[in-house]
Amino acid sequence: MAAYLNTESALILYKELVNSEYFVDKSGMIEHMNKHIRTNTKYVCITKPRRFGKTSVLNMLGAYYGKAYDSKELFDSLEVSKCKTYRMHLNQYNVINLCLNDIPLNRNCYEDYMTRINCRLIEDIKESYPALRDRKFEKASDILADTGDQFIFVIDEWDYIFSHELFPEHQGDFLEFLRDLLKDRAYVAFVYMTGVLPVKRYSVGSALNMFREYTMLKDPFFEEYFGFTESEVERLCEMQSALTMDEIRDWYNGYQTKSGARLYNPRSVVCALEDAACQSYWTRTGKMDEVLFFLKYNIGEVRDDVVKMVNDTPVRIDIKKEYYAGQGNPVSKKDIYSAMIIYGLLSYHDGELSIPNKELMLEFETALEDDDFGYVAELVRNSSEVLDATLERKGDIVASYLHNIHNSELPILKYNDENSLSCVVTLAYLSARNKFRIEREEKSGKGFADFIFYPRQKNMPGIVLELKANDTPEAAIAQIKDKEYCEKLRKEKVDHILAVGLSYDTDKKVHQCVIEQIQKE
Repeated sequence: MAAYLNTESALILYKELVNSEYFVDKSGMIEHMNKHIRTNTKYVCITKPRRFGKTSVLNMLGAYYGKAYDSKELFDSLEVSKCKTYRMHLNQYNVINLCLNDIPLNRNCYEDYMTRINCRLIEDIKESYPALRDRKFEKASDILADTGDQFIFVIDEWDYIFSHELFPEHQGDFLEFLRDLLKDRAYVAFVYMTGVLPVKRYSVGSALNMFREYTMLKDPFFEEYFGFTESEVERLCEMQSALTMDEIRDWYNGYQTKSGARLYNPRSVVCALEDAACQSYWTRTGKMDEVLFFLKYNIGEVRDDVVKMVNDTPVRIDIKKEYYAGQGNPVSKKDIYSAMIIYGLLSYHDGELSIPNKELMLEFETALEDDDFGYVAELVRNSSEVLDATLERKGDIVASYLHNIHNSELPILKYNDENSLSCVVTLAYLSARNKFRIEREEKSGKGFADFIFYPRQKNMPGIVLELKANDTPEAAIAQIKDKEYCEKLRKEKVDHILAVGLSYDTDKKVHQCVIEQIQKE
């Protein structure tokens, strides 16, 4: 049975995807791929974070192009069937499907890894081309050239040995294998290659410079095919009643296309709808996927930025260079952020860096608790105390806690501007995110409330929090009442509401807090 050539695995796996309850049709991408076949742009590499549908698209292409089976019935009902080139390329090609994560059991022998790939490919060709069976071939490229046919290559996890730091002394040899197999070969009709990490930086000596790359930082064309769009998620939400679009948006929204359209993590959305529960599905599969792994390289330089982003404040930064495995550990702030963008841990749009959504916010909040974050870690670990004090209407304890934060070692918490003050409040109430949806500067009543806490559970109160510099907490409470900041909470049928007035005297360096229950109207 063939391992790589004209196997039915892509068709089987794509059928399973199409048959799933929350299937989203991305087959329109095939029309764009058809334009590259047998042209001088026939080398396409798309790198995206894990769980963004890379392998699903790869299986779709294999199922569509493969000549070893008839997939017309499957694709006739999909978007691609409306394309002009649909029938021209359907089931017309020999397809070689390579998944490069097939590592030998001992994991320490590059020769075994490459021999396995090379020999299996040669065996597959001999099985399909009887005239070549009795001839000896050292390289797969040699026997492919002797077939006289053209092939489409779909290659998954091209970067596996780089992202998993395997065989570092042979990574150049691996690139040479790919170059020899693919570059300037008449038998290549089209190559679609995918992974997480960009290719170009590996291409010392122009090894793989024939590829046109589309990455998390540079993809003006294919973004909508890797991630669910707003309209696609809305349609999926309409198929069930357990979760609202607002809940899904709160948890999984946050990535953007170049045009500004919103993108959602596909796997997380589907898992939430299947489980009827919004929670974190960010499954860690290794150190390269953990927020803290990257931040630890230079916590001193990125710490203030992380506090800002946890406070839902984007960080302005110009990032042009893409992170690539093999370049060494990231050292500078831009290297760290570039790596986190490539891995989907941060979103980057119009020069602004931010934490994409609640799912990843939880990862960053967990990272802040690590001892390497110093005083911030202590603040975060103790933040549940300030929430408890607020719910118990103990304003003096809340004021004392804020005073301790203000006296911390972090420059960003010195109240140089309004965002710094709100960062203090964010850290003070960080643990509250588990029980409340917290909105900043939200329109409510006759103005904009500094913070509104929407309870996630019916037995919890809502909280409206107003900040005042060089004034009294009573003035903050009065503003909450006069400008009717509780209106939005009442519209959501939250009857039990606490008004929290916080003040800071810039001369005396004193915090005050008053907490009052707002009577039900």
